[in-house]
Amino acid sequence: MKVIAVSLQDVLLKSEYRTLKDDIATAFYVPTLKEAICYKRAVGFFSSSILSMITDGLYELYKNGGHIQILASPRLSEEDIEAIKLGYTNRKAVIKSALLRELKDYDDFKTRDRLNLLACLIAERCLDFKIVEPLLHKGSGMYHEKVGLIEDKDGNVVAFSGSMNESGNSVENNYESFDVFCSWKNVDEDRVKNKEEAFSRLWEDRESNVKVYDFPEVKALFVQKYQSNSKCLHELDDENNIRLESVKEDREEYTTLDMDIKNRGFIKPEWLNLYDYQQQAIENWKNNGYRGIFDMATGTGKTYTGLAAISNLCEYVNRLVIVIVCPYQHLVDQWAEDVRRFGVSPIIGYSGSNTKNYKKRLASDLFDFRIGFKNYVCFLCTNKTFSSSSVQKELEKTGGVNVLLVVDEAHNIGAEHLRDTLNINYEFRLALSATLERYQDDGGTYAIKEFFGDKCITYDLGRAINEHKLTPYYYYPIVTHLSRDEYEVYQKITKKMVGCLIKVKGKLVLNEYGKILALKRARIVSGAIDKIIKLKNLIESKYADKKNVLIYCGATRLLKQDGEVVIDEDIRQIDYISRMLNLDCNMNTAQFTSNEDAKERAMRLQAFADGDIQALVAIKCLDEGVNVPQIETAFILASTMNPKEYIQRRGRVLRLYPGKDFSVIYDFITLPHAIEDVSSLDKQVRDGDISLVKKELSRLLEFERLAINRYEADSVYSDLIEAYELYDFDVENERIWEEL
Repeated sequence: MKVIAVSLQDVLLKSEYRTLKDDIATAFYVPTLKEAICYKRAVGFFSSSILSMITDGLYELYKNGGHIQILASPRLSEEDIEAIKLGYTNRKAVIKSALLRELKDYDDFKTRDRLNLLACLIAERCLDFKIVEPLLHKGSGMYHEKVGLIEDKDGNVVAFSGSMNESGNSVENNYESFDVFCSWKNVDEDRVKNKEEAFSRLWEDRESNVKVYDFPEVKALFVQKYQSNSKCLHELDDENNIRLESVKEDREEYTTLDMDIKNRGFIKPEWLNLYDYQQQAIENWKNNGYRGIFDMATGTGKTYTGLAAISNLCEYVNRLVIVIVCPYQHLVDQWAEDVRRFGVSPIIGYSGSNTKNYKKRLASDLFDFRIGFKNYVCFLCTNKTFSSSSVQKELEKTGGVNVLLVVDEAHNIGAEHLRDTLNINYEFRLALSATLERYQDDGGTYAIKEFFGDKCITYDLGRAINEHKLTPYYYYPIVTHLSRDEYEVYQKITKKMVGCLIKVKGKLVLNEYGKILALKRARIVSGAIDKIIKLKNLIESKYADKKNVLIYCGATRLLKQDGEVVIDEDIRQIDYISRMLNLDCNMNTAQFTSNEDAKERAMRLQAFADGDIQALVAIKCLDEGVNVPQIETAFILASTMNPKEYIQRRGRVLRLYPGKDFSVIYDFITLPHAIEDVSSLDKQVRDGDISLVKKELSRLLEFERLAINRYEADSVYSDLIEAYELYDFDVENERIWEEL
């Protein structure tokens, strides 16, 4: 059974190691460095070749937030030593010149890759080195001590010293040996402490007859010259091949990691045939420098167009980090399935139980990418995860170079609390949305367009219906009204909202408390009892024995009523409707809400597709991204003026499906009073109704615009215009949220 170490005390260590007897890298370096937060090494000679042999341990040290300190002697020529001896120039200048001479151009890939790794570690501030030289009276000698210190998070220290320098040649070809001492063993405690103190004195330049130099400008030049990420370390020759099996074994918690594809990008599957408009969108994106927006109606293949675009980019660049951001967990799961169809196993980032290690894996894989060990990384996450400080910190380390940011349902990223995530200069960018313009938020819409660039395609609902990418539909507005009790509450909230108006840039808007009241008032409208009465009549008369039905409810509770429907206490609208459909209408229904986990939602969707469930009763979970093409009839009991919501809901119903020739939408229009009573209302009351009436009229106009039976729906619109005398109503000029 494999023993998993949690500290240096758990690592099985010998008291002595010999190079021709022991595999030094595997038996000593890697297991100790995996537990380390600090590695200190003082040697006469240091070579980057050692790093490629102990990479497994370095990954873990890096993930532990650890650091490396190297002290080594400079490689001085005879001319350098003579110059120091004769006093031609000062020691520091000679040593600096010697270091700069070593920054040569190398043709062989092995040397380039080793120097790249060293440069990346320096750039990551994971490794620092200083030059140590004895101050001898007769010239310059070589610092020849060979000691190492490895410390874990609990303060345990392993010290080792012997004849071995820090190089691949010393480890594998020379006959070398070193002794090991452990701080937790009484017999070794003083020896370890002495070596720690000696190293500290050297590093801090406090040792007599020895001078320690730090050359930040040389380190900066080293990084600039050698940090290329040009090739993966596992492509080194067999002698220095990284032990991939060891990496896989020690990361067994990452069950989705596919080592075979880590250096292969997205590949469009052969079975995927794109429409002309999808291919043109990708071509436009490419011509825009791989930046832009796909503004495509729900159901027109946004996701596959986006994935095909990524595969196109992978043909153009051979190293890429792909970050895909979605608003909800269920969308992340859906994207993950599709991403795998393109040959990539993504890191899944949200707070689910199966993804708890995503932070660790993301940090590790991005580090692998930066040092050239991986050519491709794919991270798939929610908006919440993407905006977290830990993820933003990791992505900032990339500098945005060779990084593609893809945002699905991109209208969400323009929200004020998410805009700050667009501050990294990602080299490649793609936004996907059916409703890019944010309602009553010009600043958010501007931020999205400014960051992602021009639209590469605009494929709206009307075009999709005309080109048979979505089904045509019949639209039936069902006029309902508030009950007496509901209207009283509605009016009380409205009066409070009047006191919440403030002026911003010359316009009257609601303050924060006013916005809360507006939401509360909207829920009164969403939960109107009259909707349930009319829904029940429709179901019983036409749909009790039908399948493929969807009922959209509001996230609201019903008020206690004294009228036709009596409810003993407040109850959620969705619960009341579910009970009514199952018990009173003898239908087999299921709820689809955020209360169900992903597994349960998947089971319900499958049962709905199989016809075992006649109707889905949903709140908001079906708004964005969920594909349920079987839906033929939808009853929309709750909607707002926000185009994002009702466009998403309509598009969800219009998806193509075998045997589905058209769709039917029932939209419950809610008025403050019954339409037949409006003429008897006094002017003040009627004027108070105008705000709600205009909201409902605006949605009605949008829905009827593309409907097969638009003239039938238009008669309802005309009745409302006449009842409220809104003959000059113009939806484009209404300030819906701000009106009372």
